[in-house]
Parts: sequence; structure tokens; C-alpha cells
Amino acid sequence: MATAKVPPQLWQPRSYSGLMTNDLTDSSPEETVPCFALSKNDSYLMSSSGGRISLYNLLKFKTMLSIMQPPPAATCIAFHPQDNNILAIGRDDSTILIYNVRSAKVITILEGHSKRVSGLAFSNDLNLLVSCGADAQIFVWNVEGWYKQRSRFLQIPDGRIPFSLSTDTHIQFHQNQTEFLIVHETHLSIYEARQLECVKQWVPGDFATQISHATFSCDGQMVFASFLDGLVSIFDASDFQLYCQINPTAYLFPTSSLGVYPTAIAAHPQEPNQFAVGLTDGGVIVFEPPISAGKWSMLTANENGSASKIAAELEANY
Repeated sequence: MATAKVPPQLWQPRSYSGLMTNDLTDSSPEETVPCFALSKNDSYLMSSSGGRISLYNLLKFKTMLSIMQPPPAATCIAFHPQDNNILAIGRDDSTILIYNVRSAKVITILEGHSKRVSGLAFSNDLNLLVSCGADAQIFVWNVEGWYKQRSRFLQIPDGRIPFSLSTDTHIQFHQNQTEFLIVHETHLSIYEARQLECVKQWVPGDFATQISHATFSCDGQMVFASFLDGLVSIFDASDFQLYCQINPTAYLFPTSSLGVYPTAIAAHPQEPNQFAVGLTDGGVIVFEPPISAGKWSMLTANENGSASKIAAELEANY
């Protein structure tokens, strides 16, 4: 239960002294695509870093089994929300494998993307699987028959040229299970899943750097986003109104190298105003709003339209 005043602690069973380690390929870590997914009861972790996919028991820190020797390598994983034995596995050959862990059988292979699959998300209410990839496409698959319902290319903002022709796209369903967040280096957008319509979009300013990651808060009211220049922004999820921006000087040590920036961001599952970022140097930082504000939403934009800048009063822990 980390807070800004209680540092996060590394926990592992007393009876086990080692760490869970993924099977790795012969390539360098920088070239692999790490991915993992938690089961719905948080007892199991399915994880891969370019090699075989391993199923870990989180309570015992024990490897239960390993599957799917690459190639192709897994690039994203998602548990079926109603059956922990069924996995959706996105792969770097552009396919999605639907796999039953208990029977060790492939249920089906979904094809449609033209580049690696970088994001998968299930909607329990709609019986849908949504996928996105480095090809800037979104696919909606019917879970009952595992067939494609519809697809769409991302609406890349005019004049925004992705840094790479194979930019990964990430996806996350809102808690209402009917809308989902799309994270692309050029923009953030929210889509309605049934018709696959973009209902709102946010585009960085002309001189802003690329978006590295983003996520909904646990109550779905905010979006936390990070950028390659170290900036962290907090938005209202309903209209992408910018509540505040956190400058890298507010949370990075002065001795940090210029190449350190947030590469992953995660919302606390019960505290809407708390989130954590993972840095390129391996650091993890927990953020909370200043005590004087209490909520990020209280840090509204200044009269000149610029977002509130958080520096000395920022509540963070390393």
C-alpha cells in the first residue's frame, strides 16, 4: 500500500529467495518486447520477454508452466475475463493466438493486422476483444465466434508524422466497458467499441515530444499520460481538459541522465488520485497530488490557459 510518504516495498515469499525470470531470446533486451497479464484474481501472472511464455503463481513465486516457444514471439497478452484458462496472445507476426492453457490447445488464430500486435483488451459486457497494432489499425473481434466484427485505421492528426513507421499502439477499456482509450505516440483518443467511432481526441502542441504511455485512473474520471521528455500530464477523461503537468525536474534526481523518462504508467486500483510511473533506468515512482489540493482535479488551468505546474509541492516517492 505505497503512498507518497510510504515508499513501495519489494515483496516476495519468505520461503523463496530468488526472482521470477522470463525465458529470454538471444537478442538484446532492448530489442525484445516484454509483456504480461494478471489473472482476474491476481493470483497468476502470464509473462514473456521475447522467449517462451511463462505462467507464474504469484503467491508461491513458482513457475507453473511455459508455452509457445518463438518464433513468432509474444508482444501482448490478455486473459479472457470469464475464463482464466483462455488467453489472447498478440504476436510479432501480426496474428492473435487464442489459447486454452488447461488443454494446451490453440482455439483459433485471428488474422487481420499487417504488423505486430501491440495491444489487446476484452470487454466483458460486450463480449468483444479489441486489438491494436504497430500498423495503426484497430480490430473488434466477437468473442463467442472469434470472428472480426469491424476494423478501422487510427485517425492520425494532420501533420503528425509518427517517429517510427512501426509505432506501437496501446489500448485500455474504460470501466464502463463500452469505451476504450487508445494511446499512440502522436495522440490520445477514446473510441466507442460497438461502432468503433472516435468520440474524443487530444493532440500535443506543435513542439511537444511523443507520448510514451497513458492510462485511465481507477474510477475512469482521469487519464494519466507520460512523454519522452519526462513530462507527466493529468487530464479529465471526459474532454481531455488538462488539469496539470508535472515537470521532470519535480521527480527526477538532478544526477539522472538525459535519457531517463517514463516508459510505463499504471493507476492505483483503489485510489483514483494515485498512480505510478516506471522509468527507463528501472526506477518506479508513486505520485499523489499535493496535500493542499487533495485531488488532481483541483489543480485547474491558470487564467492564461496554461496548465498548473507542479514542482516543490509535488507528493512523490521513489
